[in-house]
Amino acid sequence: MTDTFEDLGFAKLDLSRPERTGMPETVYCAGKSREQLAEIFKVFQNQNYPVLGTRCSPEQAAFVKAAGVDIEYDAVSKIVMLRAGKKPKLNGRIAVCCGGTADIPVAEEAAGTAAFFGAGVDRHFDVGVAGIHRLFAKLDLIREADVVIAVAGMEGALAVVVAGLVETPVIAVPTSVGYGASFNGLAPLLTMLNSCAEGVSVVNIDNGFGAAVLACRILRRLQKHD
Repeated sequence: MTDTFEDLGFAKLDLSRPERTGMPETVYCAGKSREQLAEIFKVFQNQNYPVLGTRCSPEQAAFVKAAGVDIEYDAVSKIVMLRAGKKPKLNGRIAVCCGGTADIPVAEEAAGTAAFFGAGVDRHFDVGVAGIHRLFAKLDLIREADVVIAVAGMEGALAVVVAGLVETPVIAVPTSVGYGASFNGLAPLLTMLNSCAEGVSVVNIDNGFGAAVLACRILRRLQKHD
């Protein structure tokens, strides 16, 4: 394996990430200028290299597309996708659950990322514990998944409840959704970290991307040993 990158001066583009990790490069778009993003995506397109962008604004996406890059953009999750090269395929499925409608942007970041990396994804939205019968109505389907991603704000109880009902790994994603005492996601983060139900791992607040990467790596290991 040869580690390679392309130096643009303001960015060093990792061209050997798939060989090291099995997953393409991901670009964090927030904080980059439209011109920088366009140049980055042009290089990847010329290399026939798939790349995912996260936290991309509509204005950034429109500029990159106008610059001649064949991207797809999802305004809900704020992810941008350049599909190139061989399409990845992972065996197994990931269930992405979220507590309320306000959590959907983070849940969609997780779902869209996992799908881009080749996983099968099932969405179960608005199944929070305030109306727990909604969760139970989807429970049989959730139990069929190989990994569950549970996204929730407020008190963050969804991940803890789900972990006590399934045999699969649960990846908990706290969101910044909630009233003042949720402290922009700190309250659900602490709930998830202190879960009395075992089998829960926790990523950072609003980090749907990180949850998806972890779930896909679990699927890759399962696939490798099939």
